Amino acid sequence: MENKKKILTSKESVILLLSVFVVGFCTIIYELLIGSVSSYFLGDSIKQFSLVIGLTMTAMGLGTLISRVVKSNLIYWFILIEIVLAVVGGLCVPILYFSYMCEPVYYPVMFILIMIIGGLIGLEIPLLTRIMETYYDLRNNISNVLSLDYLGAFVATLAFPFLLLPLMGIFESSIFAGFLNLVVGIINFYWFKDKITFKKRAKLKISAVLILFLLAGFFICSKSLMKYWENNIFDDRVILSKQTKYQKLIMTKNKEDIRLFIDGNVQFSSIDEHRYHELLIHVPMSFAKHRENILVLGGGDGLAAREILKYKDVKKITVVDLDREMTELAKNNRIIKEMNKDSFRNEKVRIINEDAFKFTENADEYYDVVIIDLPDPNNSSLARLYSREFYKLVRKKLAKNGLVVSQSTSPFFSPEAYWCVNETFKAAGFKYTYPYHVYVPSFGDWGFIMASDIKIDTEKFNLNVDTKYLDKETFKKAFVIEKDIQRTGIKFSTLDKPAILDYYLQGWRYWN
Repeated sequence: MENKKKILTSKESVILLLSVFVVGFCTIIYELLIGSVSSYFLGDSIKQFSLVIGLTMTAMGLGTLISRVVKSNLIYWFILIEIVLAVVGGLCVPILYFSYMCEPVYYPVMFILIMIIGGLIGLEIPLLTRIMETYYDLRNNISNVLSLDYLGAFVATLAFPFLLLPLMGIFESSIFAGFLNLVVGIINFYWFKDKITFKKRAKLKISAVLILFLLAGFFICSKSLMKYWENNIFDDRVILSKQTKYQKLIMTKNKEDIRLFIDGNVQFSSIDEHRYHELLIHVPMSFAKHRENILVLGGGDGLAAREILKYKDVKKITVVDLDREMTELAKNNRIIKEMNKDSFRNEKVRIINEDAFKFTENADEYYDVVIIDLPDPNNSSLARLYSREFYKLVRKKLAKNGLVVSQSTSPFFSPEAYWCVNETFKAAGFKYTYPYHVYVPSFGDWGFIMASDIKIDTEKFNLNVDTKYLDKETFKKAFVIEKDIQRTGIKFSTLDKPAILDYYLQGWRYWN
């Protein structure tokens, strides 16, 4: 009973237990940050997160082994580790951002950062466990340390997507996590300074103060640093930079050319987006037997809706885009509003901010035409929206004689991915598929796949709306698939085996 009383009243044990919680929190945050940055820059989120988690666990194991060497001054070494983690972990994202400017060094820098951070994390828990032997017996000690460490990790997995990323973005979240490690070090220094020699106290004080100013400086200057980085990465002047809950939005301007980038990939260029959107919309719309009820999956910029609204017989357009901040930008940003002709404020248009897969699965309507205007399948989350299972859901929601079209990446730069979309539509049960493509200067040669259960005569051209680019000749040309971009023996993509992701990354890796 006396021992139990001591535990409950000891402020020092509370400080140590809180330290364990924060340590667990920061561990997961650093992994999520590095994995997210690498996925953003290099694509293939499964590969990037697998590398980050694998290397971190390896480094943590090495750190745990190294902890055996530390036999005295445990609290001093723990505080020192927190201070070093504050600077290396806190600045890991700024370091990765700027290393990307010299792309060949990105992976080596990432590897070094993970090994340092993981090694230091691996040192933390054994040291804390040994320090806390003063307050708890071995059984309670280990259970307390591990349970609080896991709890901190759990809180981090919730805080990262729902708080840190939308409120601060990746860059500032990294510095914030560094601050947390520094705070742990400072609090432990305050409570345990009598256990540290005067000389070591002086070293820790100076180090903590310097790193505090360094992190504060980076945090205060984060927007300026990001602006500098963006202006060096993007060829044109950055006029808008926004981190949403789901993605990074960048808008650039060069004379009359406005470009929107999502996670580093160009979504449109104002000087030629009409080519893309006219082929995406008017080809299926011109063949549709009915076009009263239209579903757009993606299309958060409002440009697809702009083209659909040219048809007077359209009564309802449902736009499903996951990111509310993207659709709000399209609705309220002066530049994008001018481009989309304020389509999102038209009474025929209904915007739903929801995952396209989930929406399609639960939709209780049937649509005459479904337009799939989603980003390229460069990660596992997007690849599932190019799967057989997803296309089956879309097929179920088509009205009789309905049509679906999907943007399908470049048949020139990534032909295997393009034909994978075609094969996946067939695997989903569509009787007919119609591949076509167009040259868009800002994208290059870009492809689409139209699918239906009715046979369409693509020789018949029936367009009765105003267009900038599309006419009888360009319409004919779009369905000519040149010999050098044709492929056979291509697999279809499923949720379980996302072949589209491998094809896409292989194709673009070659050209990048």
